[in-house]
Amino acid sequence: MNSEQLAAMRQAYGNQEFTLSSSDSNPFHQFTKWFKEAIDAQLMEPNAMTLSTATADGKPSGRIVLLKGLENESFVFFTNYNSRKGKEIEENPKVALTFWWDGLQRQVRIDGTIEKIAPEASTAYFQSRPKGSQIGAWASPQSDQITSRDQLTERVVELTEKYATDEVLPRPEHWGGYAVTADEIEFWQGRANRLHDRILYLKENKRWVKIRLAP
Repeated sequence: MNSEQLAAMRQAYGNQEFTLSSSDSNPFHQFTKWFKEAIDAQLMEPNAMTLSTATADGKPSGRIVLLKGLENESFVFFTNYNSRKGKEIEENPKVALTFWWDGLQRQVRIDGTIEKIAPEASTAYFQSRPKGSQIGAWASPQSDQITSRDQLTERVVELTEKYATDEVLPRPEHWGGYAVTADEIEFWQGRANRLHDRILYLKENKRWVKIRLAP
């Protein structure tokens, strides 16, 4: 595909309206509403979100993770603390999350600060996962260089044998949850002629304020 073909790619957007008056006063209530509509629309993995992190000197990176909780107005997900994202979070706790629900022509962008959740909560979630996923978390030195997939396979076999009679595994200390507390949340609704609706919620004096942004 050449540049002309890329430039010619176009997607027409609908006319579903999203305004200051139709949006909820609380961004988490608004998110919950849109998230439910994404589920009801049977979109593939509506809880998939891009997590953007950066090193202390500002080098960014992004990857897809899965939302696993909305608790105390925070967005919760789980991962390996020793992964690249985990190391960058240690250096710089400012992160961004982005949801894209193409079937509804909607995007939600969240900027905020991240921190680890309580170890007990991480353990409870870890041990609720399928046993194969628990073994995978132990087997993979996430983001480290490995010689081949055989290295992972051999480790999985070892762990499967070791925990053959156990229903659940202990949680690795290097694996657990993070919670992102939002400073701002933007809701984007696709509209015709690229005149999209954008409503931004900003935290001011512990209260949320809504403003409309130009597309």
